[in-house]
Amino acid sequence: MEDFKNALNDSVVLRWGIMLLVSFTMATNYYFYDALSPLKFLMERELGFSSAEYGFFQAAYSIPNVFLLMAVIGGIILDKIGIRITGFAFIFIQFAGAVVTAYGATPYFNQGGWGYDFMNSFLTAYSPALKVTSLGFFLFGLGAETSIVVISKVIVKWFKGKEIALALGLNIAIARLGMGAAMVLSPRLIIEDARIMPLWENWTMPIWFGALLLGIGLLAFMVYMIWDIRFDRRVAERNETDPAEEFRFSDLGRLITNRSFIYITMLCVLFYSAVFPFMKYAPDLMINKFGVDPTVAGDISSILPFGTLLFTPVFAWICDYRGRSASLMVYGSLLVVSVHLMFAFTNITPYIPMFILGIAFSLVPAAMWPAVTKIVETSRIGTAYGAMFTIQAIGLMLFPWLIGLVLDYTNPGVSEILAAGGEAVYDYTQALIMLAMLGVIGLLFSWLLKREDRTSGYGLEEPNKMD
Repeated sequence: MEDFKNALNDSVVLRWGIMLLVSFTMATNYYFYDALSPLKFLMERELGFSSAEYGFFQAAYSIPNVFLLMAVIGGIILDKIGIRITGFAFIFIQFAGAVVTAYGATPYFNQGGWGYDFMNSFLTAYSPALKVTSLGFFLFGLGAETSIVVISKVIVKWFKGKEIALALGLNIAIARLGMGAAMVLSPRLIIEDARIMPLWENWTMPIWFGALLLGIGLLAFMVYMIWDIRFDRRVAERNETDPAEEFRFSDLGRLITNRSFIYITMLCVLFYSAVFPFMKYAPDLMINKFGVDPTVAGDISSILPFGTLLFTPVFAWICDYRGRSASLMVYGSLLVVSVHLMFAFTNITPYIPMFILGIAFSLVPAAMWPAVTKIVETSRIGTAYGAMFTIQAIGLMLFPWLIGLVLDYTNPGVSEILAAGGEAVYDYTQALIMLAMLGVIGLLFSWLLKREDRTSGYGLEEPNKMD
């Protein structure tokens, strides 16, 4: 007979097992998000995309979260109806979007397959491939951001008052293994297929592989749902209420009047806008500036996500047991600025700045996401994360597109040469300066957050773990 004196999350093995399970689901999300980053040159060559069109395709991910506010709405839905229904629905949507994206890139569709004539009947200045792949990435983004909010709340639910920074940090690190795997595997999947069949018939294999992984991630979340039911039943047996499921719509107004929450949200959008859009172009930067082949370009770019697996747990442990979260956010913001300036103005081996960016990408998230749990009550954590992801999505929508526009403007004619099968090189200097400026503004908000903590009393510089 089971002992109901202890909550399920009191079991060290079980709560860390849950963390690994949902982190795998999140890793499949990250994999697909970056599966096409090493394929930019092929999307230009096989689908005729310009850099601006490639940037628009990547920006489509964030459109539902900017204009439809889906991340914040998803966060509210999460707080109102719970983890299971919300998680399953949005993870399924992201899987469906991945399938649509892959289909839009296939030779079958682009040679007149099902739906081609319809997609060619409107907005004829844009190719059917651009419209379908962008629609798919739109659907993927609609589900993906809310699914991240759901998984973040799962971690909070199982680790509140325990090793929450370490758990969130490892969750992010494992998820970013998906990003690193995409950088490494995507070009290799193309090369392996090319030995059997012509490249133009097989280059979409990495996209289909990413969609398959998302389907497996959905199955993994369904396994978690069983444990979530048991968790809630155990809480009910102990005659307790789960504060994570209590929410009032009036609480939303409190977030936007909280200066600490505003500062950390602004840091979030600026920091991630300086990193994630850059990673969409990082393999292409390596090819164009350093003259490496696509496989090596993907390997160099993968240093960032693989580096986070090493450094994020270290910085998360510091936040849990030593504190200094606000200070770590300042240091991480400073490193982001230095990395973009190194890429823009030096010819130093790209391994060094990518390694430093990996440290920065460990510092800030390891400190930032647990810090939100100090600023915001558990009953509003889903809404808080959702609001942050919605505002973050503005940057993730604008800057991939802006980078592409800057590249086309400062490198006239290069897209056309590449689309025609010729050889040309992009100069990324101006785009990198733009990203460095984002880092500078993010540094300002991290400093404001640290200053505000001296009077707010949230204790961002104090350890997270309770004795």
